[in-house]
Amino acid sequence: MVHKPLQQFLPAIQTLHADKPLTKEDLLTETFLMEKDGDMEIYYAPHNEYINKEARVVIVGITPGWSQMKTAFEQFIKSNESDDTLEMCLKEAKRAAGFAEVMRKNLINMLDQCDIHKILDIPNSSYLFGKDRHFLHTTSIIKYPVFIKGKNYTGHQPPIDRSPLLQRYAYREFPNELAQIAPPALVIPLGKTVEQTIIRLSQERKLPNHDYLTGFPHPSGANGHRIKQFQQQKQQLREKVKAWAARIE
Repeated sequence: MVHKPLQQFLPAIQTLHADKPLTKEDLLTETFLMEKDGDMEIYYAPHNEYINKEARVVIVGITPGWSQMKTAFEQFIKSNESDDTLEMCLKEAKRAAGFAEVMRKNLINMLDQCDIHKILDIPNSSYLFGKDRHFLHTTSIIKYPVFIKGKNYTGHQPPIDRSPLLQRYAYREFPNELAQIAPPALVIPLGKTVEQTIIRLSQERKLPNHDYLTGFPHPSGANGHRIKQFQQQKQQLREKVKAWAARIE
């Protein structure tokens, strides 16, 4: 299956090469610009095209940042130059660009404390990013990278609800993506902006029949309140995980 956005951008991607790190001058160009609204620009990146429809755990961020975008392109190019199928190129781009480094370490620690690895019968949650990746789907409520004046969009300026462009991605395309994943998956929104989007979609009855782990702190190292927030929420998070476990038995 060749994804429509990929068909549009594949010829341009194939002019890039994996022999040197890609820069903003390579990627933040008119060639890969999808949509623009004032100071806001949305660019194509290949890693959120692939959907793991059999995932048991779905981790949701706001939007891919520059680092994820760069990594996704570089991995896609390497895979494509190795003559992998386009579907495999997309899959490998997602694997490479998923939550990485300090953020991944913090995320794994919190997932383990919620006993998610025990429910999936894997040694620990780090396996979700490696050997047992088939259990995991990572995505964003706005699936393509968003930049405001060339800087990563953080979910605040403008708020999603004040941008018709962002609302289309968050309130139409995102729930459509979740609907392609076999229920019941455990959907984990990272941070307040993503959680508020999930809550609104729930109120409007636009969410598929998954379990939603609201109250989960953002794992970014920049979130200095992360540990305190997690301790305050830990009991209710564990109870929600148990309720989900009962559904998948």
